[in-house]
Amino acid sequence: MSRYLLTRVGTLLLSLVLASVVVFAVLRFLPGDSAGTSLGVGTTSDQLDQLRADLGTDQPLWTQYGQWVAGLFSGSAGTSFVSRLPVGELIASKLPITLPLSLAAFAVSVLVSVPLGVVAAVRRRGVVGVTVSAVSQLGVAVPVFWVGVILVWVFALEAGVLPPGGFPRQGWEDPAAAVRSLVLPVATVAIAMSSVMVRYVRSATLDVLDQDYVRTARSLGYGRWHALARHGLRNGAVPVVAILGIELATSLLGAVVVENVFALPGLGTLLVSSVAGRDLPVVQALVLGLTALVLVTNFLVDLAQRGIDPRLRAGSALGGAR
Repeated sequence: MSRYLLTRVGTLLLSLVLASVVVFAVLRFLPGDSAGTSLGVGTTSDQLDQLRADLGTDQPLWTQYGQWVAGLFSGSAGTSFVSRLPVGELIASKLPITLPLSLAAFAVSVLVSVPLGVVAAVRRRGVVGVTVSAVSQLGVAVPVFWVGVILVWVFALEAGVLPPGGFPRQGWEDPAAAVRSLVLPVATVAIAMSSVMVRYVRSATLDVLDQDYVRTARSLGYGRWHALARHGLRNGAVPVVAILGIELATSLLGAVVVENVFALPGLGTLLVSSVAGRDLPVVQALVLGLTALVLVTNFLVDLAQRGIDPRLRAGSALGGAR
């Protein structure tokens, strides 16, 4: 197990290094010029050269990359080309909006999708199971931004019970207003995530119900729900944990998209405005951060699966013995 952990940690670190190289290179080779975007039309070549020197974009690419990586290790992701504020400070100011949104959406989707997925599998030939499967399939097909528009139309414009967008200027100093402003965005992301997770939970539960040990338990007098709870949940949890980990990572990505629908000043809005303004330090820090989140989540999911299923630990031990 120790050898496996060292291998996985090494793979994670190598993936992060490769991701940083790819992110840096792709952003540098995209068309456009950060200095030209900042100064606008009508600037002279001398002004452009001076600004490039101030921003450091006139230096060789390997020098820029080395300075960026060194800044990451020192706890600084650089300075924004547009606002001239530290990138870490900009990102930290947006996290109080994006993190509650993504985590609340993930929690709601888990609470909804896991029981519904199990019910859809156990009652797969009944009205409830067919209905849950059909609704989840519809939810997968519908774009997340369209779901947000529909929710705004129903609950904000027609019913008038929730704000259509925005976030209170005082932030979380007014918890009630802050929570109200996040209800529709959380529901939008949760609907999209639940639609996917229900189908995975249903598939994992169906696989468990078809196993011999569940049929044996049924033949000994256990009811379907009792047999599933006693013998099937742990085995069914292995593939479900994988999709939960993926959805936890992508919940932040979904929040980035939804923030622009609801005009929330979070990481999504910061990312879009930074891309439009060619603010490379902010864009590369956000993209690398999201990539690192996905990689670390996958690493933790792999460890959790081995903690749940001893067969995976035995397989890795046998592999190391060979």
